[in-house]
Amino acid sequence: MSSGVVHDGCEFPETLSLRREGAVGIITLSRPAKRNALSDRTILGLERVFTNLAPEVRAIVLDAEGDHFCAGLDLAEMAERDTLAGVAHSRMWHRAFDTIEGSVVPVVSVLKGAVVGGGLELASATHVRVAERSTFYALPEGQRGLFVGGGGSVRIPRLVGAHRMVDMMLTGRRYDAAEGHAVGFAQYLVDDGVGLDHALGLAARIADNAPQTNFAVVQALPRIAEANPREGYLMESLMAAIAQGTDDAKGRMRDFLEGRAAKVTEDAR
Repeated sequence: MSSGVVHDGCEFPETLSLRREGAVGIITLSRPAKRNALSDRTILGLERVFTNLAPEVRAIVLDAEGDHFCAGLDLAEMAERDTLAGVAHSRMWHRAFDTIEGSVVPVVSVLKGAVVGGGLELASATHVRVAERSTFYALPEGQRGLFVGGGGSVRIPRLVGAHRMVDMMLTGRRYDAAEGHAVGFAQYLVDDGVGLDHALGLAARIADNAPQTNFAVVQALPRIAEANPREGYLMESLMAAIAQGTDDAKGRMRDFLEGRAAKVTEDAR
């Protein structure tokens, strides 16, 4: 494809647009009139993109057109489903969002305006989140007789704790951008209009990392964190040995020892 983000022949819906800047692929939710509400076609399109990334892509930025990141599930598409069909629909979301969280490259999302319901579930599947000051977070499913179905009950408590998610769903509590940053919904808080540039800067820095380290961070680290300590320590040792045994790591260490690599300083951000 001309976008250079995915392998040739990968199709995606008009609700997504793709482009690439160097080693950074940019995926944009492109349904601003609906506040980027997630249709099934969009969900399946995201799955196709993340399972067909071009090898030249070393990091991804997930952006959104318009004033809102994502207002959640497109309720106009909600159909009356029997229990098994409802389970299958939820599992489709799980499968698609797993391709994001389990992506072979790190994913940085740009949050603004509504990050609500399924939109928050989508954001929580990304690895680094940059929130503009217009951002607000909510889980209105509790007031609509629903329950999260896109992996939110697993991922969101990891970010902010189960007690905060319980409060949000029971009471309709909404967090603004500053509150959300303080409790862990986003790692970065920036002024309105600069989120994409900030995310692109982070993604370019990430793309310059050794691929084996990026892989270890997004693939192994979450599993180590969930493991019991004995298993976690073993997985850490194995991953450390794999990473440092690569030619790339040996070359980078030589550069550092011979003064060709930058040192960590107090000014580094």
